[in-house]
Amino acid sequence: MQTAPIPPNEEERLKSLRGLKILDTLSEERFDVITRLAVKIFNVPISTITLVDANREWYKSVCGLGQKEGERAISFCGHALLADEILVIPDAKKDPRFADNPMVIGEPFIRFYAGVPIISVDGFRIGTFCIKGREPREFSLEDETNLKALAKWAEREVNYHDLSLALEKIKETEKQLKFMNDKMVDRELKMIELKAHIKELEAKLATP
Repeated sequence: MQTAPIPPNEEERLKSLRGLKILDTLSEERFDVITRLAVKIFNVPISTITLVDANREWYKSVCGLGQKEGERAISFCGHALLADEILVIPDAKKDPRFADNPMVIGEPFIRFYAGVPIISVDGFRIGTFCIKGREPREFSLEDETNLKALAKWAEREVNYHDLSLALEKIKETEKQLKFMNDKMVDRELKMIELKAHIKELEAKLATP
């Protein structure tokens, strides 16, 4: 078995991934609908939206598996992370990288895999969108096109989470600026009132 490779920019990649603040968050329907659709379209038992952490692969969405994460070293997604566009394994038992993989010779008995890298808004490969089957199969160009389209959908949703956080920060900053501005305006009004009061006193003192 060949363990999942580590990209040369791993430190920056992990920083980008963790900056999303999406790891270990609760399931969300906007992600789950994509994996459910993939299972139906490709007639496979398993589909995941996988984020590849330092030592694990964590599923933001998973259809067909009971667990939410797995070991990165033996993961198929760890290999797909570095694929140019898509990684297709028609028969894992005939591929020396995976033939004796624990997930091939044991549960969930993966024989077929296809995965597409998910890219963050700052250009780092943070995970994959994939499907897995328990029987060998061929994957046509049309299949690849359809899987890439679903992966782009998943990628937009992952990055939308990041954009939502950015919008929240902008709103919070605007709220703080408004508070500071209101305080400054209030201070200026008080200064104007104070100056007016001083002028009144000066006028009274000047009156014989």
